[in-house]
Amino acid sequence: MIVFIKHELKLYKKLLRKENTTYYRNVKQVRWNLKQTVLSMTLSFLNLMNHEDVASALQKELIEVIQHPLKEGMKNKYHHVCEGIAKQGESTSLNKIYTDLYITERGAGHVNKEHEVRRIEKNLMQQEVQIECRNMFECLPGQDRPIRTVLTQGVAGIGKSICVQKLILDWAEGKELQDIQFIFPLPVQELNLKRGNQSLMDIIGYFFPETQGLILTDQYKVMVILDGLDECKLPLSFHKNEILKNVCEAAPLDVVLTNLINGNLLPSAQIWITTRPAAASKIPAECVDRVSEVRGFNDQQKEEYFRKRISGQDLANKIIEHIRESRSLHIMCHIPVFCWISATVLQKILEETESEETPKSLTEMYTCFLIFQIVQGNKKYFGKNVLDTPWDEGLILALSELAFQQLEENSLIFYEDDLKSCGIDPSKISVFSGLCTQETGRFLGTVFSFVHLSIQEFLAAVFAYICVRNEHRSIFEPQSTSQESKTTELIDFLKTAVDKALESDHGHLDLFLRFLLGLLLESNEKLIRGLLTQTGSSSDSRKEIVEYIKLKFKENPSPERSINLFYCLNELNDDSLVKEIQSYMSSGRLSEAELSPAQWSALVFVLLTSKEKLEEFDLKKFIRSEECLYRLLPVVQEATTALLSDCSLTERSCSALLKVLNLKSSTLTLLDLSYNPIQDFGVELLSEGLKSSNCKLETLRLSFCSITERGYGALALALNPSSPLKELDLRGNDPGDTGVKIITHLLQDSTYKLNKLRLLKSADAEEVCASLTESLGTDPLLLSELDLSGKIQGDSEMKKLSHLLEDSHCRTKKLKLNNSSVTEEGCAALSSALCLNPSHLIELDLGENKLGNSGVMKLCELLNNNFCKLQRLGFADCCITEKGYAALASALKSNPSSTLMELDLRGNDPGDEGVQLLTDLTKNENSKLKTLRLLKSPAAEKAHATLTKQLGANPLRLREMVLKGKIQGDSGLKQLSDLLKDSHCRIEILGLSNSNITEEGCAALSSSLCSNPSHLIGLDLCENKLGNLGVQQLCSFLNNTHCKLQQFRLSFCSITEEGYAALASALKSNPSSLLAELDLRGNDPGDTGVDLLTDLQNDPASKLKKIRLLKSPAAEKACASLTAALGTNPLLLRELDLSEKIRGRTAVNQLSDLLEDSHFRPKKLKLKNGNISEEGCAALLSALCLNPSHLVELDLSENKLGNSGVEQLCDLVNNQHCKLQKLRLKNCSIKEKGCADLVSALCSNPTHINVLDLSKNKVGDLGLNQLYVLVKNQECKLQELLLKECSVGEKGCAALTSALTSNPSHLREVDLQGNKLGKSAKQLSKIMKHSRCHLWLKNSNLSEEGCAALLSALCSNPSHLIELDLSENKLGNSGVKQLCDLVNNQCCKLQKLRLKNCSIKEKGCTDLASAFCSNPTHINVLDLSKNKLGDSGIKQLCLLVKNQECKLQELLLKECSIGEKGCAALTSALTLNPSHLRELDLQGNKLGKSAKQLSELMKKSGCPLR
Repeated sequence: MIVFIKHELKLYKKLLRKENTTYYRNVKQVRWNLKQTVLSMTLSFLNLMNHEDVASALQKELIEVIQHPLKEGMKNKYHHVCEGIAKQGESTSLNKIYTDLYITERGAGHVNKEHEVRRIEKNLMQQEVQIECRNMFECLPGQDRPIRTVLTQGVAGIGKSICVQKLILDWAEGKELQDIQFIFPLPVQELNLKRGNQSLMDIIGYFFPETQGLILTDQYKVMVILDGLDECKLPLSFHKNEILKNVCEAAPLDVVLTNLINGNLLPSAQIWITTRPAAASKIPAECVDRVSEVRGFNDQQKEEYFRKRISGQDLANKIIEHIRESRSLHIMCHIPVFCWISATVLQKILEETESEETPKSLTEMYTCFLIFQIVQGNKKYFGKNVLDTPWDEGLILALSELAFQQLEENSLIFYEDDLKSCGIDPSKISVFSGLCTQETGRFLGTVFSFVHLSIQEFLAAVFAYICVRNEHRSIFEPQSTSQESKTTELIDFLKTAVDKALESDHGHLDLFLRFLLGLLLESNEKLIRGLLTQTGSSSDSRKEIVEYIKLKFKENPSPERSINLFYCLNELNDDSLVKEIQSYMSSGRLSEAELSPAQWSALVFVLLTSKEKLEEFDLKKFIRSEECLYRLLPVVQEATTALLSDCSLTERSCSALLKVLNLKSSTLTLLDLSYNPIQDFGVELLSEGLKSSNCKLETLRLSFCSITERGYGALALALNPSSPLKELDLRGNDPGDTGVKIITHLLQDSTYKLNKLRLLKSADAEEVCASLTESLGTDPLLLSELDLSGKIQGDSEMKKLSHLLEDSHCRTKKLKLNNSSVTEEGCAALSSALCLNPSHLIELDLGENKLGNSGVMKLCELLNNNFCKLQRLGFADCCITEKGYAALASALKSNPSSTLMELDLRGNDPGDEGVQLLTDLTKNENSKLKTLRLLKSPAAEKAHATLTKQLGANPLRLREMVLKGKIQGDSGLKQLSDLLKDSHCRIEILGLSNSNITEEGCAALSSSLCSNPSHLIGLDLCENKLGNLGVQQLCSFLNNTHCKLQQFRLSFCSITEEGYAALASALKSNPSSLLAELDLRGNDPGDTGVDLLTDLQNDPASKLKKIRLLKSPAAEKACASLTAALGTNPLLLRELDLSEKIRGRTAVNQLSDLLEDSHFRPKKLKLKNGNISEEGCAALLSALCLNPSHLVELDLSENKLGNSGVEQLCDLVNNQHCKLQKLRLKNCSIKEKGCADLVSALCSNPTHINVLDLSKNKVGDLGLNQLYVLVKNQECKLQELLLKECSVGEKGCAALTSALTSNPSHLREVDLQGNKLGKSAKQLSKIMKHSRCHLWLKNSNLSEEGCAALLSALCSNPSHLIELDLSENKLGNSGVKQLCDLVNNQCCKLQKLRLKNCSIKEKGCTDLASAFCSNPTHINVLDLSKNKLGDSGIKQLCLLVKNQECKLQELLLKECSIGEKGCAALTSALTLNPSHLRELDLQGNKLGKSAKQLSELMKKSGCPLR
């Protein structure tokens, strides 16, 4: 063993050194197993030693040792070929004559029931993927599965074996497939006869002895070729045979072959199998990776063959042109064998004769070929060379009979026994080597076959024709040995032959019938006349059989048989039917014609035999009907594209098309059934076809075919990853809820070939869909909810979206388009789209778009649509008004089938009737509308629910809502405000009185009303503590130009002057304000509140005409009465003088009602001499106690106030809000006690009073003692104290003097006139020295001494004194003297001096006048009445009057003893200085004539003279 291994290793070294290894060629099989074992060990160890390169080189050298002789043997075997009967010494190189064949990739193998020639005709019209022989095992683009087993099919003579031969030769010569180490072509014919168990290596070693000892493993790249599987007699039981994996294990040949083919044996090897189509189904489809078909020559390859075969190019061109002219010849020339036949016949005719008559039909060509082969055989084997055909009738008939027998048995191979049975000597068969071939194999011995099936069929037809012509015998009837053998007429036999051919499913007699009928032609009979013993014309039979064939068309034979009948007519040289149909087609009348069955068949024939390849079939070019489709179905079967759109086809047509799709020979890749009502059932039929493994359909168009969800489901179920369908068009159908989803799922699955799915009708819709898919990240057709809010903007984009929405494949159930800038124009497009596709949308939200009423009206067209299924519709904030609401209500009411359940109209303006119209619908039992969303916020909805419960009615339907006591506080108002701000709350009158509302609530109310201002006309907020801030909040509402408020009630709302000002300002700043009535009763207007509002009321531009300010009707009546009396609204007056205007108890009571109202704000009230009783006074003062804060001056003089009145007055004065500054109670019947009580009251509130007039009341010394307390009070600001005629005596004056001494700073005027002061006046004079007080002492019983003292005091403090009245006192000359000193004082500013009845004489007057002349600029009033001035005194006064600096305006000289002279002097003085004097009183004087002159002067100056 060691020696053997060493020997092998030495041999390996030699191999690697390229030394002689002949020893390796002569090894017995027993030792080969040992050698293989040692080799495997050596290679393994080399790899372990990391010498993979050495291992690879060694293995390569060993392969070349075996490969070289194998290739040499194959080159010798396959280098030469013979065509027909070879001429002596001729040998044709395969490389020289080989022309590439047209090989295509097809579907799986199958049993073919067509005649092979018919199959060639079909193949001419098909366009498939072409592959080259050397690339048979390479993957095409898009294929990733490795190809191990290739099944190549093709009809007999098509060139399969030549392909195999050329591939092997190219490999052996080192041209192709050099990556393959071994190719083993195994002859199937010989394998049929191999018996017993054999291993795969045994079989290969037997056919290829060069491989002796080789053991194939997966390390070798091997190709095994099984050529001619159709000749295999083995059962090939793939599913029953045992599994075999060892190439050296013996088994029955069937087991070895099935395991080799299915990959159990040599799984790495490539297997190439060739077969005729009928035998392709012997191999299961799962065992085959690629099915290809040899189509023979295409037009280009055919011409290439002729140019290679015919040396002369002119002759070759003639032959090619002749072939083109005959459809039958052109088709047959795609078979390489027939090209050889045609080349043989036509070359001989065109070279050796001058005749231009060349074979035009198939029969004539084969007849000429038969003659040529007979002549060629005679030349080669018998040396005969005669011009006439040397017919050996017996031999030809015998060979023809053999051909017929083999045709009947459907056998291609025959043996010597078959020859002998027909009387043929096997040794003489070589004469017909151009017709038959013989082959000797290792197992079969000699086998025979006709060169091509068509030659066998031609010879069978010759045999049949000769029998019926010579013997009147039908070959279809068994021969009878009796004397009374039945004779058969030619026409009867021909009819029988036609019938027999039509009965054949496989069409195996089609070509036989063509040849048989072709022999009827006189031209063909002449060619075989040497075989005919009976002469005579067959023209009658020809005519009769033509009519018989035409009659057969009426029986509607199968398309294949019909076409063959036309070929038969062609062989009979009858083209009448074809010309008829061609006439229809050329005239364009085909669509109008009513064709007979024969004409239909002719149409099919014309289409199928057209010179142009049939790729596209368009039914519209013919007749748009199902009958036309049925008739032309054979054409559809041959087409790659079938255009059947808009042809009124139904599911019946789909049933026919199903058969086409199921055909294994189907080449249909595009089917267009658009615009045909095939419906779901039709689609289900087509889907069955799509499931078929034979279906080649890549494009299916079913647009507008009335397909529903059911049809979509059928299509989805039919398709699978292996389905070839790439494009599916379902536009214009109704996919239902799931159709789009299940179909697009297939598109998204990468394992499916479907890559284009057309669902949308328009390019615009597809563009929008693509855009939305990009923006949403999802196909919108798959979304049931589509939210495009803000994603589309404007009507233009809405129009684009509408193209998508109108498509039935857009099945959106919920569509949101909020805030998308859509207007009426966009609504029109949207409504139109949804009306076209209404049945699925259940929710549409168009909120926040400016649709307006016109936009809503457009959408109402959708609501009117009976197919509309909308359940929810959103129009929030869409600028809709009452008109739009009415349109919606009308649409919903007019469509009883409406499904709308919820309508959202929040944020729109329903007008007066909008809410009612729609809420009426919700109450209608026939309406499905139950939810009406009108309120924007949940808070508003909550308020709405609360109020509905409280009021027992829908507040949105109310125009007047009185909520007094129903809401409490700001929180309740805030909740109500949420409702009020909503435009759907159309309250016109709102009552909120006595609801505990404050400023905070007003803010919420104002905000809500500003949001929704246009409908409220009446607002009642009475009896709430709004305050000024609350009113200011509400003024925002009044400022709103859309505010329509006409009546505003704010009584008793704690509003003051600031609030009134805010109201006035708001109303004034809003010229469009409609406020006509304002109620402010019970509030405090302050000083200006009423004025501001009444000014506004009086403004003609203002609509405010009624302001309610007074609380009671009585007050209003009093106000009206006063207004009539005064001509002015008393509420506007700050100084109100009602002296002598108020009379009687009723008037007093009315005035009292007015006075207690806070809006009656007089600061000065005069009621002098009103004859008001004590009771009336009490009522008036009681009213003033209720409204005291504004009154600063009160004059009740000359009324009977009495003690009770004084008590009320004391209450007023004691009131902390009382601001009374001046109180005049002159002559009011007040006694000492009343006066004491009043003064006591003033002492409790002393800070305001500055004028107190108690004149002509019996104050007395006791009352004055009380005044002492008031005046003495440091807080007392009393400036004027009028105590005229108050029965004050010396004691009272002394008390007053004492009080003024302690608090003299404020008092500016003291009137003690008419009191008996006596000597106490001297005390008063002391005060005057140090104060600025004016002291009125008229008629105070002052003595001359007292007057002197008083004036002396005034002289020491003169600067403040501007008015002095000492009337009715005994001034005397000493007093005048003191008075002159005062007037002469440069600081004296005395303007008014009253000295009436002061006992002044002429001298005193003279002194006084002289004093004034020294200081004339201040005095403007001088009263010297009732003093005895006389003329002399007047003359001194005239000096003063003349003074240009004198400003004297009033000069009172009543009863002054003035005479005519004095009057004249005064006239003269006034003449010189008349400009200032305004009043002159000279009553009680005797003026005489001078008075006239003075009167005229005064008249001129405009000064009145008394």
